[in-house]
Parts: sequence; structure tokens; C-alpha cells
Amino acid sequence: MSGEEAASPVPGLPDWMRPVEEAVATIEAGHLTRFVPPEGGDAREGAVLMLFGEGPRGGEVLLTERAHDMRSHPGQVSFPGGSIDPGETVIEAALREAEEEIGLVPSSVDVIGCLPQLWLPPSNFAVTPVVGWWREPSAVGVVSRAEVHAIHHAVFADLVDPENRITVRHPTGYTSPGFLIGPERDVILWGFTGGIIARLLDYLGWSRDWDVSRVCDLPAYMLAGDARVQRNARAGMLDIEEPER
Repeated sequence: MSGEEAASPVPGLPDWMRPVEEAVATIEAGHLTRFVPPEGGDAREGAVLMLFGEGPRGGEVLLTERAHDMRSHPGQVSFPGGSIDPGETVIEAALREAEEEIGLVPSSVDVIGCLPQLWLPPSNFAVTPVVGWWREPSAVGVVSRAEVHAIHHAVFADLVDPENRITVRHPTGYTSPGFLIGPERDVILWGFTGGIIARLLDYLGWSRDWDVSRVCDLPAYMLAGDARVQRNARAGMLDIEEPER
């Protein structure tokens, strides 16, 4: 299935997921980012899994937090995902990466469809977000501590709460919308993943007004070894930066 193919109705979805299902069929790349793969380009292709589920506190999306000592983008919060292997579809790649990273059982997921392909200019990476419904939630955990620091079940009630919305500031002066997540609200969600979530919430009409003047600086552990990130920030491209995998 490609990002242009229409999604088929998924049986058994709760009412709050129906707008998401409709959005998969109608949303365009421009609603999510200003960057799309150029025609005739040679971008590497990848896929990420936007996995929606029903938790104890309602609707949520599954996210991973990169290990804090990684060479690039330490501590970055992202969707499970990575490069597409030869012969794989984007759906197969997204589910495989989630299984490898956090032990997700692929058969527990109903794929709703794919969002348009998005482009990450700094790494020339064309990423397709695969939207899934976690039909049969099961235990997930950190498979590799070298890559994943933690798993977050980000509840939508918290994501839209103005108290958890922030403007994130990089030392270069670059700013972008972000969220405070985690049990202590001390984990910053921003960048590529934060941008997609913020714009999807806007598209769904779920966003609430929040104080954009509330600024949080990135913690030191997220800045280690980020010379490339600083270059991207100066170029105004940090909002779509995604960790290479």
C-alpha cells in the first residue's frame, strides 16, 4: 500500500478513532510539513509506525525515546521505524521495525492506511507514516538498551492539554512546537515526530489554544554530538529532522 492508496474502513474502531481513519484518506503532505520528496529524486525510503491504541486513560499513541548516549539525536522521541529493506512494503517495514525495537506483535495491529510520504532534506530520507490501530495490545518493552531508552504511551488528553504544550528552543535560536510527556512531564517531544503530531491534532480539530510564549530549552543530553543538528537548525530544517536508523 502506498501513501496515495485509499484506506479501507477498519471494523471495530472506537468512535474517537473514526476522525483519524477519515484523516488518513484525506490529509495531504502540506498539512503535515513543508517538505515533500522532489520528483525524480534519489531519496532513501523509510517508514514509521503511528500506532494508536486505547489505554487506561483513553486514546493514546505509542512513542519511543532514543538512548541518551547515542551519537546522533540522543533522547529524541520518535515513532518506531527505519529504512525499508529490499522487497519490503512500507507497511511491512514499519511493523518489522516496531517488532525489532520494542517487541510489538505485528499481527496485533490493524493497518488503517498510510499518510503521504514526507521528506527529510538533511538526510535525503523519504518517510511514509503508517497509521495503525492496536487491536490487541500486548506487552512491549525495550529490546535494545543501546538504541531505546524508554517507551511512552502518550495519551491524547495529555497531548492536547495546554499545560503540556511548549515552544522548544535550540541553542541556535531555532524554535518549534513541542510537548511535555512522560510520567513526570520531563520528556520533550519535538522535531519531526512532534511536528507531525502537532499538525495532525490541528487537522483533526483536537488542538486547544496554548501559550506559545512558554519556552523550554533542550536539555544538555539531547545536544551531545549534534553538529549536524545545529547546521540543520540554522537552515530552518530541524522541524523535520528524524534520527537515522
